[in-house]
Amino acid sequence: MIAPEDQIRAQVYQLIAAPLSAPPSGDLLSAFAGISGDDSALGKAMKQCATAAAAATPDAEDDAYHELFIGIGAGVLVPFGSYYLTGFLHEKPLAKLRADMAELGVEKDPDVKEPEDHIASVLELMSGLIEGRFGAPVGLDRQQAFFKTHVGSWAGHFFEDLSKTQQSAFYAAVGTLGVRFIEIENESFEYA
Repeated sequence: MIAPEDQIRAQVYQLIAAPLSAPPSGDLLSAFAGISGDDSALGKAMKQCATAAAAATPDAEDDAYHELFIGIGAGVLVPFGSYYLTGFLHEKPLAKLRADMAELGVEKDPDVKEPEDHIASVLELMSGLIEGRFGAPVGLDRQQAFFKTHVGSWAGHFFEDLSKTQQSAFYAAVGTLGVRFIEIENESFEYA
């Protein structure tokens, strides 16, 4: 059994990863538009995502996705851990992630062309570790080690950059949600 709060954590990781792995479909935008929040920083970020998603269209967000993350040669943002940590792709952070994935028994999907240190991939990995999609759910200490090395070390900076984007109000809102969630995870692991 997974604790309810851990199930929610895993779902938030998946929620944030979804529009970063591919352009959001109409169904995904509708799901985001249906999110409610409260007056906490995370709740406000969720409401901001809902408002932005309700005003978004799949075609416009497809264009934004490609401009932000793909571009001609490179997108506005480079959503890879190696790049954020070293300034280059395919560097030591990627090798460390691959070693940790092998230790956990997780293999790269051969249909995915991007390196494993893509922001969506590391968020999905965190979700899977929490939920036990790669075997049994891993303990909090292993989650913390993985988070600190492969997510917390750079994802907050990426989300801060994304939150400032002018290409899309929806992606800017996803960036803000990512910033708030990574802050909460960092604080939670410090007190674990």
